[in-house]
Amino acid sequence: MITDKTQVPAAEHTLRILRHLAGRAVPIAASALARELEIPRSTVYHLLATLEKHGFVVHLDKERRWGLGTAAFELAGGYARQEPLARLGRPVLAALTDRIGESAHLAVMNGRDVLYIVEERAVRRPALVTDVGVRLPAHLTATGRAMLAALPREQVRAHYPDASAFTDRTGRGPRTPSELRELLREVRVRGFAIEEEEVTVGLTSVGVSVRDHTGWPVAAFAVTWAAESALDATQIVATINESVNELQRSLGSTRPLR
Repeated sequence: MITDKTQVPAAEHTLRILRHLAGRAVPIAASALARELEIPRSTVYHLLATLEKHGFVVHLDKERRWGLGTAAFELAGGYARQEPLARLGRPVLAALTDRIGESAHLAVMNGRDVLYIVEERAVRRPALVTDVGVRLPAHLTATGRAMLAALPREQVRAHYPDASAFTDRTGRGPRTPSELRELLREVRVRGFAIEEEEVTVGLTSVGVSVRDHTGWPVAAFAVTWAAESALDATQIVATINESVNELQRSLGSTRPLR
């Protein structure tokens, strides 16, 4: 039982700040946070400094604004990895694999990585590295690119501030923030992400993000096949979109993909 009642307002203010940041499409100034939440400005600055120390928020110096940090994404990913998303996504993913005849997986963001929470292997298809529990660099994967493209640009910059944030697997893929920005711009225009032999030589994947009722990318579906196959990525994406819509409805989202 909490006996120090002075700690209750601080905890409540902290949670309200995090929830407010999570519900916004772009980062916000501390003064606006204080005004919109009706919290004293000095209290907001103090709590933001503590949250920044622990990685739950980031301060964008040039914009003088605050957004969610990687620790908040990891916390959200921890929830997403639990039973609700995996349980709801597993039958949808199984049906997707049956329809396409290729292996498919469901992943969530975890910092600069994607974490695979469900995988369905198609019969007589190549073995994949995307087992449940495996982490891969988000900027190299179709699932990661699909989710990064749906995030606010300021959040992407916070994840990838310079070239040191980019890891490599096959010698392909973006290596600088500007290359990633251009790649994600193409994903937004196209409506889906694609990676070609950037995770594993000989394999290609396409991915589509799964959004909650606020439009936030909570996960992504992807299908992987042999790069030498003459498969039509556009047709595969159309089938993935049907699965994404089904899972989004289960999550309470009314944002259909077309």
